[in-house]
Amino acid sequence: MFRRFENLVDPFQPFPARTPPATLWAYLKSQYGPFRKWLAAMAVTGVVVALIEAGLIFYSGRVIDLMSVTPAAEFWSAHGVELLLAAAFILLLRPLAITLNHLLLDQTLASNMQDQVRWRAHKHLLGQSSGFFQNDFAGRLTNRVMQMGPAVEDSTYMAFEGVWYSATYVLGALIVLGETDIRLAIPLVIWLALYILYTRSVALRVASASEKTSDARSMVTGRVVDAYANIESVKLFAGENREERYVLSAMRRHRLRFQRFLRLMTELSLSLTVLNGLLIIGVLGPALWLWTAGTVTVGEVAAASALTIRLNGMSGWISWVTIRLFEHSGVIREGLRSIAHAHTVTDRPAAPALRVTDGRIRFRGVVHHYGRGHGGLDGIDLTFEPGQRVGLVGRSGAGKSSLVNLLLRFGDPEQGEILIDGQRIRDVTQDSLRRQIGMVTQDSSLLHRSVRANILYGNPGATEAQMLAAARRAEADAFIRELADSGGRTGYDAHVGERGVKLSGGQRQRIAIARVILKDAPILVLDEATSALDSEVEAAIQDTLYGVMEGKTVIAIAHRLSTIARMDRIVVLDQGRVVEDGAHDALLAQGGLYAGLWARQSGGFLGTEAAE
Repeated sequence: MFRRFENLVDPFQPFPARTPPATLWAYLKSQYGPFRKWLAAMAVTGVVVALIEAGLIFYSGRVIDLMSVTPAAEFWSAHGVELLLAAAFILLLRPLAITLNHLLLDQTLASNMQDQVRWRAHKHLLGQSSGFFQNDFAGRLTNRVMQMGPAVEDSTYMAFEGVWYSATYVLGALIVLGETDIRLAIPLVIWLALYILYTRSVALRVASASEKTSDARSMVTGRVVDAYANIESVKLFAGENREERYVLSAMRRHRLRFQRFLRLMTELSLSLTVLNGLLIIGVLGPALWLWTAGTVTVGEVAAASALTIRLNGMSGWISWVTIRLFEHSGVIREGLRSIAHAHTVTDRPAAPALRVTDGRIRFRGVVHHYGRGHGGLDGIDLTFEPGQRVGLVGRSGAGKSSLVNLLLRFGDPEQGEILIDGQRIRDVTQDSLRRQIGMVTQDSSLLHRSVRANILYGNPGATEAQMLAAARRAEADAFIRELADSGGRTGYDAHVGERGVKLSGGQRQRIAIARVILKDAPILVLDEATSALDSEVEAAIQDTLYGVMEGKTVIAIAHRLSTIARMDRIVVLDQGRVVEDGAHDALLAQGGLYAGLWARQSGGFLGTEAAE
């Protein structure tokens, strides 16, 4: 039975790939789509349960009146059938209605809504460009995704379990008191109006305070995670005290905002106590007066008393629910600051997959200044022929990384176009484009998974033998077999730690190279691919990489010019333009920028002195 209700909604079902709405109600509506018909069922069962509860109090008053007017000896013979039917209702139908209501609320709603919200938010963020993540804390983004799920789920749950149920219960109480004597319903109406007005005024302040508190909490999480993720730099530069102060300032801000939020809670508690006192006196006083006047019965006074005491207890809970709803609304709005952002790089509708036949890459009139009007690339016309190995050289800021990032479509150029085998990369899917490009970066980070999983990331369908062969070609097999982690896993099953921190830079680089070897893409991009390796391993890897390059179009970025001297062609960039283009010997003979860099470097790295 539980599984049947749990599976009424699949939180991971496909959904339209569009930017989440930036406003609270529109966002909630977008999440309610798969739950729509079940929300209606929750509303109906909630009304039934609330009316049953109010009806029980009314019926208890009737029982008291029956006891007052019927002699004890005749009570069961006169009313036994009625009481047995009431007992059957209480033992059978009431539990059935309550259970059905909770099956819908707990199993259908609560068990699915959190994961749906988190899954959709995570999936949308994964589609953002690299620049999006470079402009925010990973910890803050994570915190917002994780908080959104409980906030949406709890808000919806409490709207039905709290607000909807309570509104129906109050309506039932008004009907009971009105049927008894209309004068008993008037104090409840006045109290309800005051209660709603006051709770709403506090709730609006709570929503604002909650959004600020949530933002402060996300900042604390972001700064803490930032310190943990860069713990080696923190230790290397003796930065523990600085990190303590950095996080402490965020924690102090969070404490102040949380204290302001709690002040509202204390104020609310005091005010509700006064309002509830007015309710008790306002209903019970007139009820007793009407009884003394002979207008109402003892049972009706008892029913009015029970309803009032129950409302007195419920009012605090209703206010807490209402405040939580507005608190959650603040959390959701804070989360939407990150989640409700349109993707800056998108696939065109029905975009085809890239088909690489030769591997010819062409940059045609490419201009990209990152919206600043300067820097980046300035009018690049460049063609990489199929199977050609091209070295890309230039001082820092010359535009080398910009060119590669645009080729991978981490962003779109402001002007011009990039083509692969005659297909504009804007017109094909991003996944198909990146599947055709293998890349090794200078700082290759790994996933916190096993070595095997990291290598297979390049080609999940590869066999164990193919994976092992790639590791051996990357000179990685020997050290991998000696690895062990704290979980007792060894060799290829050992986990490498977050971003691969448990490995040396050279070991991470060799696993990254093995991953690209296994990917076997027709286009290969190397960004200082061997810079983290010692000389002996680098020599072996260089020979391996030249073997991997066979038949591929290769772009190799290098500051150490000796690593690209054997390339078919070298392109020199300066201030976003191509200033030299040719083979190593031809460029030396020209005596231009490349020759000057080569002379100054003497086999070392391209340093700042080259720019002087």
